[in-house]
Amino acid sequence: RPLDIDPVNVAVPDGTAAALPAACRDFEQAIRDSGGVDLQLLGVGTDGHNGFNEPASSLVSRTRIKTLTEQTRRDNARFFASPAEVPRHVVTQGLGTTLEAGHIILLAAGTRKARAVRDLVEGPVAAFCPASVLQLHPRVTVQADEAAASMLALAGYYRQAYVNKPAWQGL
Repeated sequence: RPLDIDPVNVAVPDGTAAALPAACRDFEQAIRDSGGVDLQLLGVGTDGHNGFNEPASSLVSRTRIKTLTEQTRRDNARFFASPAEVPRHVVTQGLGTTLEAGHIILLAAGTRKARAVRDLVEGPVAAFCPASVLQLHPRVTVQADEAAASMLALAGYYRQAYVNKPAWQGL
């Protein structure tokens, strides 16, 4: 609702399906049948995960069942009545699937995300920081507040590039 996106234009894998492997395959097929993902909106976890692709995830993975790290479970406990209710397993869109999107926007806020933002933007592309795979995509926009950008060595350059961005580049 805050983004005013019609729910018909939002797709996520069905993590409640009785047959999860089939639901993963169905999600991948639905993406293909629709002509692909135009815009992928992502966040980044404090450990560099995105879309629940935890550290050590395959950089070419497809939609699948993934075991959450204890860090991710702690970070997401605020969405549940008690820490015991936080799932240990989720269905997540894979990094390989994500890289097929036309445009990716990644949002990050707060000092707790600073190391992950640094690693995903300036670190090596590595499974240690799954979000770093976004460096391989031709059209990614990272929107980070000052706190999340505080560890970027080239923050001044990124600000300069943004201010002087040609109109034809869009967002």
